[in-house]
Amino acid sequence: MTPDQMSARTSRALAAAVAAGRDLGLDVSDARVVYDVFSVVVHLAPSPVVVRVPTVLPPYADAGYRAARQRQELAVAGWLADQGHPVIPPSPLVPREPVLRDGFSMTFWQFVELDQSAEPDFVRQAGLVADLHVALRSYPGELPFLSAAEPRFVTEGLAALEARPDLLEPADLDRARREWEVLEPVVASRAGFEAVFPGIGLQPVHGDAPAANIVSGPDGVLYSDFELTTLGPVEWDLAALGPECEAAYDEAAGRLGLRRLDQDVLRVVNAVGMSRAVACLALAPQLPLLVDALKPAVEQWRSMPFAGGLGG
Repeated sequence: MTPDQMSARTSRALAAAVAAGRDLGLDVSDARVVYDVFSVVVHLAPSPVVVRVPTVLPPYADAGYRAARQRQELAVAGWLADQGHPVIPPSPLVPREPVLRDGFSMTFWQFVELDQSAEPDFVRQAGLVADLHVALRSYPGELPFLSAAEPRFVTEGLAALEARPDLLEPADLDRARREWEVLEPVVASRAGFEAVFPGIGLQPVHGDAPAANIVSGPDGVLYSDFELTTLGPVEWDLAALGPECEAAYDEAAGRLGLRRLDQDVLRVVNAVGMSRAVACLALAPQLPLLVDALKPAVEQWRSMPFAGGLGG
């Protein structure tokens, strides 16, 4: 997409969020975009409401697919908030339901004044992930198994990249496909995972690098962005964070009575995470900044063991 096309997409998402907010009875007279990458995030000022409007999506993510995932996110984040856990909660001013407007499916969240000066401390925040895991263990709702691995996204993304050697070299695509043939059965079903990792406990996990999605609010840290919450091994939430973060998690987990991270599972979820990063290049036509943003990940992936050590 050209810059003008992306700007027009942002404008359409902003207009849809404003119209939806107005229909819900909110004062949206000073609405403004506060973030615009994979989603357009709109503060419906002066109302204390933030709207998240996903805009960069795989081809199969129709309105029904998006709404189903958003209902799950609202349910999990809303339940955590109701239990008193420190999360950015759904807005109490509107129903806890995604809203479809002008082709966009959006969710409404409570506005929180974040401390933008706070430097992220991923090691410390990795320890806080253990606290989140304790809270999520009691979540009463049903969750799909490792939906955060997004097998369809990886499979279709790699297929799309066949026609785009400018985005991924043929040799890299060949490795990615061979690797995914090994990894996909492990994450596509609970039975497939348990066949490789018997005895590894599963529980609700955040699903999307929670240590990088902890923000500083006026009263302390808050967990955010539960779009990919899923049933899976706790290792999924530590993928790609490195040994220091893993050690911080293990220390906190021991204190809280949780199991320590399994290194074999970590190697595999790290490999799956890299497969997702490579497949994400297929979204570059919608979001050109991904080409440069993903270069370090692709270079790191080339140096990693094939399929996390599975399959020889």
